[in-house]
Amino acid sequence: MDYDIIGDVHGQFDKLDALLDALGYRERAGARRHPQRQAIFVGDFIDRGACGVEVVRTVRRMIDAGAALAVMGNHELNAIAWHTPDAEDPGEYLRPHRREPWGLKNRKQHAAFLAQVEHKRGLHREIIDWFLTLPLWLELPQLRVVHACWHEPAMAWLSPRLDDRNCLPRHLLPEATKEPTAAEADTSMSTFAAVEFLTKGIEVQLPDGHAFEDKDGISRRDVRVRWWDGESRIAVGKPTFFGHYWMSGLPSLLSSSAVCVDYSAGSGGPLVAYRHEAGAPLSPHNFVSAG
Repeated sequence: MDYDIIGDVHGQFDKLDALLDALGYRERAGARRHPQRQAIFVGDFIDRGACGVEVVRTVRRMIDAGAALAVMGNHELNAIAWHTPDAEDPGEYLRPHRREPWGLKNRKQHAAFLAQVEHKRGLHREIIDWFLTLPLWLELPQLRVVHACWHEPAMAWLSPRLDDRNCLPRHLLPEATKEPTAAEADTSMSTFAAVEFLTKGIEVQLPDGHAFEDKDGISRRDVRVRWWDGESRIAVGKPTFFGHYWMSGLPSLLSSSAVCVDYSAGSGGPLVAYRHEAGAPLSPHNFVSAG
C-alpha cells in the first residue's frame, strides 16, 4: 500500500479540500477516496481555524470508508479533557474551564471549535466519542506515524494500559491528562508523561529567569526538543512521520527517516502531505502542498 501522510489541519477545511483534490482523492459513495492509495492524518483536526467540524466530518467519513487512517493529536486530547468532568473537583473538568491561570488560556485555544459545538451538545459528544477511537500511534509494515514524538519507552509503558488499537480507554483519562503530584509521580515514567511525549513531544525547562511568549501570547518556560536530531539519541528506524512542530519554509526531510508534515496550516502556512511510495527511499520531491 502507498500512503499520503497529511499534516495538522487545524480547522482549515478549504486547505484540506484543495489538498485532497491535488492528491487525487475524489468523492465517491459519501467519502473522499483514492483508487490506489490511503491517507494517514497525523491529528490536530480542530482549533485555530473556523471549520473544525467540517474537517472532522471529512476525515471520519474517509476512515469509515477505509480510505484513511489517523492518530490522535494533542488538540483532540485537549478537547476530550475539556469535555470530561473531573471527578476529584466537582464542577471542573480534566482540562480546567475556570481554574486559573489555565482556564482562560484553555478556552482561548479551543474557542474556534467551541464556537461550532458548545451549544450543540449531541454533536459535541459525538465528536469527542470519535476522538477516543483515534490511536496514539500507528506502526505499519512500511512506516510509523505519531503526532509529536516516536518515543518507544512511552509506548512500552502505555501498551498494556491501552486497548488493542493503542487507543486511550475512558477510565485512563484522568491519569493521562492530569499531571501527577511529586508524591504520585513514578521517577521513570507515568501515564501522563508517556501520553505527553507522544502527543506534545519532549520538552525541557529554561533556566530560572528565562521565558518566551508562544503563538497564543502565553508566557512559557518549556521548549520543545528536536528529538529527531542525531544528538537526541532517539533511534527512529523505519520512516517515521509526525506533525505538531509548526515548521515553515519549503517542506524538507528532517533526516533520512524522519518527516514532519506540519507546516503551520493553522497559522497562514500551507497544508502539507508526503506521498510515500512502498520500498522507495524518502525524497523531498514527494511533498505536496495546498494553501
